[in-house]
Amino acid sequence: MSQKVLVVDDEQSIVTLLKYNIEQAGYQVIVAYDGVQALEKVNEEKPDLVVLDVMLPEMDGIEVCKTIRSNKNQVPILMLTAKDDEFDRVLGLELGADDYMTKPFSPREVVARVKAILRRVGLVESNQLDDEDIVLGSIRIRPDFFEVYRDDELLELTPKEFELLLYLIERQGRVITREHMLNSVWNYEFAGDSRIVDVHISHLRDKLEENPKQPQFIKTVRGLGYKLERPKKND
Repeated sequence: MSQKVLVVDDEQSIVTLLKYNIEQAGYQVIVAYDGVQALEKVNEEKPDLVVLDVMLPEMDGIEVCKTIRSNKNQVPILMLTAKDDEFDRVLGLELGADDYMTKPFSPREVVARVKAILRRVGLVESNQLDDEDIVLGSIRIRPDFFEVYRDDELLELTPKEFELLLYLIERQGRVITREHMLNSVWNYEFAGDSRIVDVHISHLRDKLEENPKQPQFIKTVRGLGYKLERPKKND
């Protein structure tokens, strides 16, 4: 069965354009035209990915994203915004969106993003990652179950956060620039906007670290990027 994509936008022309192009790429597409309807579709249809416009009637995309994540639903979310407003984009990422695009966009680019996100999620869910548990101090990662624990507490990571964590673990001890993370984890040039990396690193620290202000795992290397380290044992 083909994967299911929910397209949410209040502009009929955009919905029609995206639906056609995403279906041509081999995916099943369902649609919604406002925020309330979007949440109903998420609950009823269980899509594999949501393409979500920020400016919606009834309930805007930011609130939809927030509600989805508050319900412990980690479906990947690609947000669309017509605004050239950094606050909206960063806020969407802070609330758990995996990616965003600014209108106007080409349908081909949207399809490329959809494919990239679903391909990465599929690699995790089909156990094409090393299934051996990874232990970093109090953190235990179970790649085959898409789970991360701090002590015995199961942490709620989005697919993008999980992928970023595995990327850092695979390069443990090495300094990774923001640009390398953009090209490798997001799989495309993100218009030079490395702040998307900073937002996701901040998310990971909030979830992994006992004190995100003094991180034990993900360290900032000023002027260069980030590196993941094993926490030092106390003597």
